[in-house]
Amino acid sequence: MVNDISYNTMSSYTVLHLPAIAHEADIQLNLDLFDEISAKTPRLTKLSPSGKYHMEDLHYAGGIPAIMKELSKLSLINEECISITGKTVEENLRNYKIRNVDVIHTVENPYSFKGGLAILHGNLAMDGAVVKESAVAKEMLVHEGPARVFNSEEEASQAIFAGKIKKGDVIVIRYEGPKGGPGMREMLSPTAAIAGMGLDKDVALLTDGRFSGATRGASIGHISPEAMEGGIIGIVEENDTIFIDIPNKILELKVDNEEIERRKLKFKPINPKVTKGYLSRYAKLVTSANTGAALK
Repeated sequence: MVNDISYNTMSSYTVLHLPAIAHEADIQLNLDLFDEISAKTPRLTKLSPSGKYHMEDLHYAGGIPAIMKELSKLSLINEECISITGKTVEENLRNYKIRNVDVIHTVENPYSFKGGLAILHGNLAMDGAVVKESAVAKEMLVHEGPARVFNSEEEASQAIFAGKIKKGDVIVIRYEGPKGGPGMREMLSPTAAIAGMGLDKDVALLTDGRFSGATRGASIGHISPEAMEGGIIGIVEENDTIFIDIPNKILELKVDNEEIERRKLKFKPINPKVTKGYLSRYAKLVTSANTGAALK
């Protein structure tokens, strides 16, 4: 199941939904497993916004079954599993093939010999963070810049539209995680604004929230622990230096340990955004994104 086709359509939601499903099945699913699988799973299709093709093109080229059939050549698909049809995966895929090798590449000629997602670690993401590496411009794969800190999506969007974000900045949007949101909203507005203003090759965006599948650029989400749970993202200050090294899976706040400990002692999260009703109860029980935002 973990060889999910999203490794090839490059959705960061894979790293949210599968841990949540695993939690319900009492299975421990470490985020590092996604890197392990990504390292051996080629990327066979590249859809918009990081590519020129769309879902309908994928469908007419053979669809998800054609991709699975191609991946099975590398023994990356368990073909013996019984599917919802009552047949094995191998039986379901038997008559499928790639109809357009421009849309769906072969395993011999993939877009990349590794998957599109990467799990980052460091003092800023002790329990992990997720980035759609395949959608990051090569100029931003390694980046160091000053933090521009915002406590909500709306604050960040206003700053971007007002022209307050400069090339080289690292936008930090916190308190948008499962507990802080509450509910982990999509950071669609700020990422679209960054791309629309032509900054997606010059600016990074970090958040304990999540991103849309339409995101491109150095957008790093699911930072865990989230700010509302006392994660280091909660003590980042304006103009702190943040270092990002996606190929080496590093996400670091470049502040010495003594200063970090001093800030942690003083840290107090913002007041909850919702204080009554179901969402308030949810916020008290939910965990950070690395567990799939599962309830305690």
